[in-house]
Amino acid sequence: MSSIIGLLILIADIFAIIKIAQSSADTVAKLLWILGVLVFPVLGLIVWYLAGPGGKKV
Repeated sequence: MSSIIGLLILIADIFAIIKIAQSSADTVAKLLWILGVLVFPVLGLIVWYLAGPGGKKV
């Protein structure tokens, strides 16, 4: 069961990294967001979703 959750997190992180790379943010911001998602896979993904480049307006 935990391997399925890990796989889903990996897929979501890859999706986030692709979206970050495609965003219109500057290169430094993209690198910092990608680093955040890689270092903190779950928390980084949540923070990116809420506040990242092109993030949702809450």
